[in-house]
Amino acid sequence: MSEAVTPVAQPEDRTMPAVVYGLYLLGLANLITVFIGLIIAYANRGSAGPDMASHYTFLIRNIWQSIWWFVIVGVMVLFGIPLSLVLVGIPIVVLGAFIMGAVWLWFAIRCVVGVIYLARGESYPRPMNWLI
Repeated sequence: MSEAVTPVAQPEDRTMPAVVYGLYLLGLANLITVFIGLIIAYANRGSAGPDMASHYTFLIRNIWQSIWWFVIVGVMVLFGIPLSLVLVGIPIVVLGAFIMGAVWLWFAIRCVVGVIYLARGESYPRPMNWLI
């Protein structure tokens, strides 16, 4: 009798998602690395296994969500700056700066949480979620 051979799951390569996370975290100070990371994530998502594909999906959504928030806040600040000449826009500019800082922090926290899941070798559990 021959015994049934159960296939052993091969671990997925975590190098490229780690590189993208690193580029995103570097992008907190240098914006160009974020877009390089985005290109790498798009290029590797199709060939990744299910665990790493969840990280790529999370990384791609993370950057697009952040960009949309920065666009919204940028418009808010652009309207607030001329209005600050008559003192009406000062609260708008302050609120915009606060939201921009919060989005920056939100982006950093999401990247760090993703790195933790990646270091454990786990898929990202909720890649389509807006929160952490």
